[in-house]
Parts: sequence; C-alpha cells; structure tokens
Amino acid sequence: MKIALDPTPFHRSHSLLELPGVVAEMGYEYLEMSPHADFIPFYGHPKADDATVRAFRKACDDAGVGICSVLPVLRWSGPDEDAREAAVRYWKRAIQITVDLGVPVMNSEFSGRPERAEESERAFFRSMEELLPIIEREGIDLRIEPHPDDFVEEGHAALRLIRALNSDHVGFLYCTPHTFHMQSDPLGIMRDAGPLLRQVHLADSFDHRRSSGLRYIVNPPGSTARVHQHLNIGDGDVNWDEAFSGLREIGFDGTLVSSVFAEEENAAESSRYQLRQIRERTAAR
Repeated sequence: MKIALDPTPFHRSHSLLELPGVVAEMGYEYLEMSPHADFIPFYGHPKADDATVRAFRKACDDAGVGICSVLPVLRWSGPDEDAREAAVRYWKRAIQITVDLGVPVMNSEFSGRPERAEESERAFFRSMEELLPIIEREGIDLRIEPHPDDFVEEGHAALRLIRALNSDHVGFLYCTPHTFHMQSDPLGIMRDAGPLLRQVHLADSFDHRRSSGLRYIVNPPGSTARVHQHLNIGDGDVNWDEAFSGLREIGFDGTLVSSVFAEEENAAESSRYQLRQIRERTAAR
C-alpha cells in the first residue's frame, strides 16, 4: 500500500520544483501530482514543456519521492462540444507527460454538468472512445472519482459508468470528503467496487444534510450549490472506523492520499498529522 500527499496546500508557498522536497520533509514517500499552474492546470492545456517534465522528475528523484499518480481535471465530459474536443487534446498531452515521468497511474473526475447529465454522459463516452485506446496502449491505470456538482455524484452510479467502459485500465477512486454527496454509504460503495477501488483521497467533511438540511445556510434559498470540505481526519462527520474497516474488509492494497485543503496556513502540521492518522488507522485491526 502506498501513502501519498497531495501537495496543493504548498502550491502558493513553494515553486513546482520545490514540492518534492517538501513532500519528503513531511515524511511521505509519494506525492500525487494534482493540478498546478506550471504543470497541468485546472481545465487548461498542460503548461509543462519537456524540459520542465525532466526537471520535475529529477527533483522527485533527488528528494527520494515517487509520483503515485498524475491528476488532470479537464472538461472531457463537458456538454459543450468545443470544450470537450479541447479537453481531449489536453488529455493527450497530459498522458504523454505522465509517460515521460515514468508514472503508470492517472486519476481524474468525470467533469460534466449535473443539470445536463444525459448530454455529459454521452460526451464522456465519446471522449473515452478516443482516449481509452491511448491509455491502454501506454499501460496507464486510470482511476476516476465522482465529484459534487458533476453529472455523476454518487458512488454506485460512478461504478456503473466505469464498468461500462469494460477495460482493466480503468478503476475507481473513493474520495472520503465526498461521502455525504455519495449518499453516505462508504462501506456499501467499497464492497460494490471491490478490486476496482484502487485509490482513496483522505480528508474529513461535515454532513451538509444534518440539522434538517440547515448545517449550512446558502443564500439565496434553494441554491443548487454543493458544499463540502477537505478537513483533517477527525474534524468532520466522516465515520473513520467504518471507512478503514471497509478498506480492510475488501483487502485494499492501493494508494491512500492525504487530501486536506482547508489548512493551508498550517499545511506542514496538517500533513504530518494526516500521515500519523493514516499509519495508525491502517495498522489497527
């Protein structure tokens, strides 16, 4: 089992090439290469040229840190066809960057629109018709997560879409801070996923459905905004005993990623705390 850090909380305070050293300093052996303005930004064409890719790979080698996965977030399921076609082009460059880094794993979101779910699903499969042969040819293991405000938000529904691709190269990523948007069924989703569950993002979140749906008050009333957090383990409502017991039950041996974004001002302390929690909870029986 790999334990990795998403270094997003350090993006503002450190340069791209400094991130591997920071991850090592926090005690992690792996990092997840999440969207970064100088590498593969959110929804945009990858900005890293070949020299930057080589320099980043060397920085990881020098720090003794492996890259567990590369995470692009691109509108490959967007119902706007021009945006979808652009996202496919961006994905092709992101795949090449991943191959050049020597990394066999990518993970992402579905990145469609919930109010246009049927169109987004069509767009997703249209994109995968073009990208999946490349992913399979390059030996990439792609792991996809449902996300709040996406055309698929619930875990079981996401698993149905992944199975529909009928490829051993595509698996499932469970993001614990999305638990309450996935109908709060972590154990059931893990059991449903079985060996398809290959990566887990670990952070806490509050259950927005509590207090008669008034845990958060969003104005104007009736807003369709989705609210969730990426907090330290234990700071929210996720049932961590259930989550880790579920991973043990299915024999999970994939990648666990600390994915806290709400503690940027305490990023070092938070990252070290997360690592202790993950180690203690995976060691418990």
